[in-house]
Amino acid sequence: MTTTRTTCPYCGVGCGVLATPNPDGTTAIAGDPDHPANFGRLCSKGSALGETLSLDGRLLHPEINGARVSWDDALNLVATTFQTTIAEHGPNSVAIYGSGQLLTEDYYVANKLMKGFIGSGNIDTNSRLCMASSVAGHKRAFGSDTVPGNYQDLELADLIVLVGSNLGWCHPVLYQRIVAAKANRPDMRVVLIDPRRTVTADIADLHLPVQSDGDSALFVGLLAHLSRNGIAAPDFVADHTSGAEAALLVAEDWPITRVAAATGVSEHAITLFYDWFARTEKTVTVYSQGVNQSASGSDKVNAIINCHLLTGRIGRPGMGPFSVTGQPNAMGGREVGGLANMLAAHMDFTPEALDRVGRFWNSQTVAQNPGLKAVDLFAAMARGEVKAVWIMATNPVDSMPEADAVRAALAACPFVVVSDMSARTDTGLVAHVRLPAAGWGEKNGTVTNSERRISRQRPFLPLPGEARPDWWIISQVAHRMGFGAAFAYASAADIFAEHAALSAFENDGTRDFDLTGLIGADYDSLTPTQWPIRAKPAARLFGNGAFYTQDGRARFVPVLPPPPFAPAPGSFILNTGRVRDHWHTMTRTGKAARLSAHYAEPFAEIHPQDAEALNIRRATLVRLSNNHGTAIVRALVTDRQRRGQIFVPMHWTDQFASHGRVDALVTAKIDPVSAQPALKMALVHAEPVAVRLYGFFVAANRPALDSVDYWAIAEAPGGLRGELAWFDEPSDWEAWLRTAFALPETIRVLSALDSRSGRRSFAAMADGKLIAALYTAPDPVLVSRQWAVGLLTAAQLDGSAVLAGRPGADMPDAGAIVCSCFSVGINTITAAVTGQGCTTVEAVGACTKAGTNCGSCRAEIRGIIDAHRLAAAE
Repeated sequence: MTTTRTTCPYCGVGCGVLATPNPDGTTAIAGDPDHPANFGRLCSKGSALGETLSLDGRLLHPEINGARVSWDDALNLVATTFQTTIAEHGPNSVAIYGSGQLLTEDYYVANKLMKGFIGSGNIDTNSRLCMASSVAGHKRAFGSDTVPGNYQDLELADLIVLVGSNLGWCHPVLYQRIVAAKANRPDMRVVLIDPRRTVTADIADLHLPVQSDGDSALFVGLLAHLSRNGIAAPDFVADHTSGAEAALLVAEDWPITRVAAATGVSEHAITLFYDWFARTEKTVTVYSQGVNQSASGSDKVNAIINCHLLTGRIGRPGMGPFSVTGQPNAMGGREVGGLANMLAAHMDFTPEALDRVGRFWNSQTVAQNPGLKAVDLFAAMARGEVKAVWIMATNPVDSMPEADAVRAALAACPFVVVSDMSARTDTGLVAHVRLPAAGWGEKNGTVTNSERRISRQRPFLPLPGEARPDWWIISQVAHRMGFGAAFAYASAADIFAEHAALSAFENDGTRDFDLTGLIGADYDSLTPTQWPIRAKPAARLFGNGAFYTQDGRARFVPVLPPPPFAPAPGSFILNTGRVRDHWHTMTRTGKAARLSAHYAEPFAEIHPQDAEALNIRRATLVRLSNNHGTAIVRALVTDRQRRGQIFVPMHWTDQFASHGRVDALVTAKIDPVSAQPALKMALVHAEPVAVRLYGFFVAANRPALDSVDYWAIAEAPGGLRGELAWFDEPSDWEAWLRTAFALPETIRVLSALDSRSGRRSFAAMADGKLIAALYTAPDPVLVSRQWAVGLLTAAQLDGSAVLAGRPGADMPDAGAIVCSCFSVGINTITAAVTGQGCTTVEAVGACTKAGTNCGSCRAEIRGIIDAHRLAAAE
């Protein structure tokens, strides 16, 4: 049992992981206490990595049109089809669409094949959906895509401004570092700028619930406030920047009264925020998807950076603008040129860079121009201009805006190749060729996190079936296309060595990305290291006032805030995002039962007054629709949401829910500078769904649900759980049950009916073990989900107890899961509060372990404590 140091495959925090395979085939997962990103702490998703490693649902063999084939047949078909397409229609008729799930070595080889030897810029990535506006803002301001600071700055700052970032759920380990720092230094302040009152507000001293796109006006107004009040670094601005006068000229038109009107935030709250920012030198502004995923995202980024440039608060401990990435290797993909508008090693499509990269790769066919960015790429596919596409480690049928149109474009594309570890994804279902890729725990390479830190992902499991690393698959196709000499890699270490060499090639310090210090380093023992690495790693950049623009000065960018974005009467602004325990389209987290225990189906957060006006009751179903698509999700009525807005998580696909693909409703509107889609700003119509019966089931095996009008299914210990709804009641319940759950005639179906309430329950059992249980009611089913899920693993059951739909004294009900790390339910926490006198989150943790690992549930625990304290006071 050897422990391997590796890196988590989820968000951009880049946590170190210790993975130890056990003799029984399981893998023990722990945080790496020596990794400088997390110091041993993991979030709920990272803690559950060992539960996602089974081969259930894995793609293990190459396929052509659904039939298993040899690697030679599959690779030859990909190579010859790409060659034929290029010969007939030119290099821009083919494309690669990659992912931040790829390792840097995979990304490097893919970019080199497309831009270096096919000769097209048509390689883009789902990082376009999350980070492109940060890239554009960085390059406009700094002349390079450089994150100036590091995670330590979050602990050194006296003021942290979180903009469009639900750090508590989306980057929990960073959030907990801030929580710990604030506990040690209570004078540290946190400001949250977000339309929703997310769990991150739990540590916020001030929450500014801005209108959608109001953050541009907020920071333009802040720039004006700083200038008017003499809060600037005149020497820094004069010596190290340009364009301040133009940016301030625009900002002068944004007094606090106008900012308040544009943001929907009170003048008092805005004044307080401005005063804190003005008086606090050590300020870090952390921003994420709420800033980036906007039609004006690049301007938002520059509006934030402008404020730091004016005050000289950049590149020094405890201060600076800080973009936190959404994916584990979004940064690594940017380093190698994985975005369509980048060349390689942070070089652009300039004559000098084209010449340099062409000589380094020994290629005469380097692409001369940027390629199609994600939204434009699939639009060109729909028009028939892109005729062959290779999709790697991502699921655009669910994650792209106007996702139904993307699925139609792929269905019409003459040749679609998908490299993935999952046998069934919505994108894989439209592929002509499916190639089995290695997954986390099997892959060998590097990733770069949000603070520019390169860490190793190391394998600790053998390659299953015929799965292969992505770099190997790409290199094999390159060989078959006649480019073998340039892709003669024997290992990931060979690729990293070439990547490092390219970063250093003719780099005299004029390019930010430089791995000179890693040339010749031992790849296997590489420790987490921040770039640039010349004589030594650089923890921070720009503290000396030297930037990567032609004149070495940072650029202010004039920002004109867009008009307030408000829905038309009868419409809502749809905001999409993540939940705490799931990741992207759930191909990995969907396999871990405890990660589905917190939220097991797609939902819509809607304000109580909006819900009342629409006659949408708690836990009923709501239909969201617009010209692009329709979704049906569970109503979560909460005052955390602003009026006029609805939040729906992005994770659910056709593999997990009947109508949960929310990105089908998102308009493919893009930022004009970055081409990043505005994934948080669709307009939708909302209405209640007329449901005849609701249902909830637990079952040992997945049922056939084609005849159900609404369903959402999730893994559970010992089987599966699911939510159901019928618009018309089945005429023969027993026949429906036997068909749906594949029950043989030898299995008896028990049933009970409460004729007064219309509630029914059914149970199918064999030898005291539960095969399936179903509960239905005219209203949302009140059965405790966690108790019912526990029936699947019970050794001996009484059928009447199952039908009763509630636990007996011998089976306590933990209630809905609050803490996923330790599977602690709300009833257990409530009992600790009311029965054992736990009045603090720490006391509840000591009693139940809830909130003692990643801490993401601490805000919910505090809410439970407060609710019972109020109840006791009454």
